[in-house]
Amino acid sequence: MRPVHQHGEWSEAQLLGAKAGQRVSVVIPARDEQDSVGDVVARVREEWVERHPLVDEVIVIDSDSKDATAERARSAGALVFAAAEVRPDVGAAQGKGEALWKALHVVTGDLLVFLDADLLDWGPHFVPGLLGPLLTDPQVRLVKAVYDRPMVDDGGRQAEAGGRVTELVARPLIALHWPYLSDLVQPLSGEWAIRRSTFERLSVPMGYGVEIAAVVDVAERHGADAIAQVDLGRRTHRHHRHDTLGPMAVQVLAAAEARLGWRSPGRREDHVTLVQYDRTPTGFVRHERHPNIGERPPAWSVEGYRNETGEDLRQ
Repeated sequence: MRPVHQHGEWSEAQLLGAKAGQRVSVVIPARDEQDSVGDVVARVREEWVERHPLVDEVIVIDSDSKDATAERARSAGALVFAAAEVRPDVGAAQGKGEALWKALHVVTGDLLVFLDADLLDWGPHFVPGLLGPLLTDPQVRLVKAVYDRPMVDDGGRQAEAGGRVTELVARPLIALHWPYLSDLVQPLSGEWAIRRSTFERLSVPMGYGVEIAAVVDVAERHGADAIAQVDLGRRTHRHHRHDTLGPMAVQVLAAAEARLGWRSPGRREDHVTLVQYDRTPTGFVRHERHPNIGERPPAWSVEGYRNETGEDLRQ
């Protein structure tokens, strides 16, 4: 595994020169993030579209938001697509991975930068930091962000540090099955960048398993040295209730099982029932959640898919 880079290693001039005609798409998957998505879009556009022409398009994939996420993203200058309306012929599903897979059907970039929509304390340096290894090292296929992850509760106060699913699920899985990936500081970081030519050949879990799947699949296909890490400093996001972490953990585990051969990769849709309980004055109340553990097949294998050149990749 390569050493962790610092986000300031590359100057704007160096990155612009290395871009050499390649197109860059920043993709922001969003669901009910009206309070933060506009700021994320505006800051990326101001710094890397208008001031420095490093990014060619900022795209928001809206996953059935019930609030004004789409409107605020569009007002800030993003191209906004409803996930359910992208490739309706292959059906719709919910989940972060689904949004990223659908993005492959609308982006024009050779290099894809994924940013979460709920960022609160962050900086536009995230974009060049993630692009640096891809633009300057042709052997790098995937770049993962590294950062300090304090979380903010509903009252705006700093809560416990983030990364609970990483520590309790992802890191033990890596220790047991992929120890050569143990140098990944934050394997589930939501900010990452990847070559389109790599991502479009991967099976993509529809939910939160997308990150663990990407690092395992890229490492197994191209070697661990194809993954780079960049320290971006600090990233703050809103606090997730502990009971919402269960579905995330299920999806990470399911993606890992698929790659271990315990499940069949490429399943179109599959839900499981996760049972959780709340204590009440009259006893325990049972709640059911139904996380989606299905996967999308590699985009290049889907009839009608075209890459940025319009080439049919099904060969």
